Amino acid sequence: MIKFLDIQKITDSFQPEIGKAVDRVLASGFFVRGEEVRKFEEAFSTFTGTRYCVGTGNGFDALRLIFRGWIISGVMKEGDEVIVPANTYIASILAISENRLAPVLVEPDAGSFTVSADRIREKLTARTRAIMVVHLYGRNAMQDEIREIAGARDLKLVEDNAQATGCFYGRRRTGSLGDAAAHSFFPTKNLGALGDAGAITTNDAGLAETVRTLGNYGSHNKGLNAWQGVNSRLDELQAAVLSVKLPRLDADNARRRKAAQFYVDHIVHPGIILPQRCSTDEHVWHLFVIRCSRRDELREYLRQQGIETLVHYPVPPHKQQAYSDLNHLAFPVTEQIHREVLSLPLSPVMEDGELRKVVDAVNGWRK
Repeated sequence: MIKFLDIQKITDSFQPEIGKAVDRVLASGFFVRGEEVRKFEEAFSTFTGTRYCVGTGNGFDALRLIFRGWIISGVMKEGDEVIVPANTYIASILAISENRLAPVLVEPDAGSFTVSADRIREKLTARTRAIMVVHLYGRNAMQDEIREIAGARDLKLVEDNAQATGCFYGRRRTGSLGDAAAHSFFPTKNLGALGDAGAITTNDAGLAETVRTLGNYGSHNKGLNAWQGVNSRLDELQAAVLSVKLPRLDADNARRRKAAQFYVDHIVHPGIILPQRCSTDEHVWHLFVIRCSRRDELREYLRQQGIETLVHYPVPPHKQQAYSDLNHLAFPVTEQIHREVLSLPLSPVMEDGELRKVVDAVNGWRK
């Protein structure tokens, strides 16, 4: 069986460094918000090209605390609108609605899976306060025109960078392109921890401090709580592991690009729609997502051939029971994407023979 993602093999490729990092944390006797977290936050802010990094318990917390921070600072208030892609993982939208802000969904481009400036312009209203850009599947979604829209209307620009750590837009990395960005270090991500972990990056000192305080029960100082916060802190163990992995991230992303290029060059089945091409540095291939009108048949065939695949994602957020108030909305492009997408195995540790087997199986599927 070719695994969709062999996490154990990836983890083993960082040994014995991970083992040494874990031993170091255990020996320190300090497990929350200590030296390991400080070092990783400093390294990750340098990596992304931002002034500040604040570790959080997970990527979703990072995103929701950004909005919570802006509400506390008076930049936003309940009921304000945030433009967000309709084609995204539900966490992007949950972070908005949990803060009692109003998500305004926008159709993506069918080729890139990301939204255009023209689509965003169509949804702007007097209540719009922010635009969320989602770097879905590892592809940069930022455009100069989107930044111009945000600047002209004094809108906050937030990046959901959960799937694109290390990606570039021009000479700058995603995570440094807007007012703030949320990052996920879930084990399956390009930069993955050994459990849940996340972070925000920003150049806004006030927002960074607010998020750090909110994630610590709203406490600036022990025993004193400025706000009704939450418990969302990057722990020492995860920070130590991430510090081991970060220096190799660019090289691992390069391996992902090479694997993705092999798929693009060799998958020739007429029933398969391959990912749209883009600048090399503007995609880190967290996922290699193809489209097929007979997606479920293809997936079952590949399973029989010993190839594990996943669907990212089977049901769009506006059709989920959790958002029953949005179920009446129609987003034809988004709904077609969710009916047809299939993610093929791809990782920095896949071997050439495994890639070839996937290609041969896809091309061998009955026409």
